[in-house]
Amino acid sequence: MTKPETKRNTIMFWVFTVLFCAFMMMSTIPNILSAPEWVDVFKQLGYPLYMLPFIGVAKLLGIIALLVPGFPRIKEWAYAGMFFDLTGAVYSGLMTGGFHPQMLFMLVPFILGGLSYVYHHKRLSAMK
Repeated sequence: MTKPETKRNTIMFWVFTVLFCAFMMMSTIPNILSAPEWVDVFKQLGYPLYMLPFIGVAKLLGIIALLVPGFPRIKEWAYAGMFFDLTGAVYSGLMTGGFHPQMLFMLVPFILGGLSYVYHHKRLSAMK
């Protein structure tokens, strides 16, 4: 891979990763603090409330793993966890309330996370 291409991949990785992590952070802090609106969401979905701060802490650890340079194996686990969280959120919403057009907004984190993941692997292959 050429040097400009490697630099472009690095820039793209960081842009998509920071945007993805920012999106995930929007729910992380309220989850950790068990904010009233999230308590209502969890009750509506039928989840036990003790899971709320646990999921928030897990997302925070995943965000940290994605933003700290190095540790490719831990990043893989973080990506997996984030996508499990997002998939579970969409599935839970569909099963309890059916499809609503505003659910299409959830495509944003899937796309950002997917692009972050793709560029993460492009950077890894360039390092080999």
